[in-house]
Amino acid sequence: MQDSFATRLVAWQKQHGRHDLPWQVSDPYRVWLSEIMLQQTQVTAVLEYYARFLLRFPDVASLAAASVDEVLALWSGLGYYSRARNLHKAAVMVMDEFGGHFPVQREALQRLPGVGRSTAAAIAAFAFGQRETILDGNVKRVLTRCFGIAGFPGEKAVEKQLWALAEALLPADSSQMTAYTQGLMDLGATVCGRKPACTVCPMVDGCVAARQGRTHELPTPRPKKAVPTRHTVMLLAQHGDRIWLERRPPSGIWGGLLSLPEFADSMALEAWFARQGSGDVLPSWPELEHVFTHYRLIITPVPARLDTLAATGVQESAGQWIPLQQALEAGLPAPVKRLLQRLLA
Repeated sequence: MQDSFATRLVAWQKQHGRHDLPWQVSDPYRVWLSEIMLQQTQVTAVLEYYARFLLRFPDVASLAAASVDEVLALWSGLGYYSRARNLHKAAVMVMDEFGGHFPVQREALQRLPGVGRSTAAAIAAFAFGQRETILDGNVKRVLTRCFGIAGFPGEKAVEKQLWALAEALLPADSSQMTAYTQGLMDLGATVCGRKPACTVCPMVDGCVAARQGRTHELPTPRPKKAVPTRHTVMLLAQHGDRIWLERRPPSGIWGGLLSLPEFADSMALEAWFARQGSGDVLPSWPELEHVFTHYRLIITPVPARLDTLAATGVQESAGQWIPLQQALEAGLPAPVKRLLQRLLA
């Protein structure tokens, strides 16, 4: 199986793989942009954002020249916002340190903010035909099933084993790297998914998981942990057609985005509101749930109206009054954007 893996995969990809994705080009900027967007995000969700990004930032120079706020605004709703901040930092680095040209070698690509080993390998393989292997979630699923590798792939020892296997499977002919790398992605995304379609898989006759009836066991799931729930109160303070928004700290959840003031409870909100002058706190809206990777956030939205534009701010740096329609075009967390849209409804 190991000896024929690359040959089978390349032949399958050429006949059955995906060939119409907009980033299937040799332009390293477009490949890099797609790889960053596709980190922990499905293709269907990325397509619209990818097209909008290219319209606004057609090359690395235009992206580097933009402000972080512009980048975050276009990224709004795609999640994992550190990717957007790193995208901008990396664009600036390509311009400043590499003369506007993406480096060819994986090791140099890994120096770019937000680019890990697998992402760097994908850029090197797709854009430059380098003989480098990827190991994202889809590939881990394919390899653990095909070769019967047990253990959670996120554990260091298991991941090390998978990297060694992935390196050993690379085709000897570097001209096959694009088809091979795309084939790994396609096989994991379209055939060897959570519910694998083994009957159409080119590896089925040599697959350990298929032969032993273990496709439901592999890859080994992450050890279960209780997902904590956190609560917050968000204030939708309006003055006329303006909404009060505050810039979140640059790191952490929703880092660098504009957001609504948050409070631990209603008493803290009332204390803040009392300092702002006259106005009215309105009845709270139904709770809104937002799920992150490691916890659930329960938001209690509280609308209010202020009679003056005075405000002291909850975050370390005070926020600003922004026309509601303009605020919707800024970089906002997805649940905050939904709340502001409700104000306009």
